[in-house]
Amino acid sequence: MSAQSLHASAVDSLWNWDTDSDDAESLRHTMLAFLDSAPDGCLRSHVPGHITASSLVLDEDGSHVLLTLHPRVGRWIQLGGHCEPGDGTVVDSALREAREESGIEGLRIDPRLLSAHTHPITCSLGVPTRHLDLRFLVRAPGPASAVPAVISDESQDLRWWPVADLPEGAEKETIDHLVRLADGR
Repeated sequence: MSAQSLHASAVDSLWNWDTDSDDAESLRHTMLAFLDSAPDGCLRSHVPGHITASSLVLDEDGSHVLLTLHPRVGRWIQLGGHCEPGDGTVVDSALREAREESGIEGLRIDPRLLSAHTHPITCSLGVPTRHLDLRFLVRAPGPASAVPAVISDESQDLRWWPVADLPEGAEKETIDHLVRLADGR
């Protein structure tokens, strides 16, 4: 695959996103304008900013969420990361990141965009940039108690948490919002 297919899939995901607020609608248009001006905007080499893909990983009944203690951010967040040139689509990127960071096989992704977010960050290249994060819903193949996750070298820790009892240091507002959006999917 190519940067062009990643770019096209990001545009498609954003156009088909069922936004839940005026702020989300505004963000959609901001991200589409960014992609219109940045044909390589899905690759981390686009230093001013780039698309990233993340996954809200829920167990099969949606009662537990898998969170990573991110070493650079220092908080419990959803799984995700950079798109890679070998990914066919941003959906593929989100699913690959979830598999790599959790070690869980049999994950199922909902290809519809769940949410989007943008934030400044200093990437591993040591350069300040902006992540334009496309967020997807991923389901584990069973209950949290039956689906062990394996900590990767990209995490300080990785655990299943009850959605109603997130840990200290979690991005609670973000995770709660994503869980609400996922309800019923």
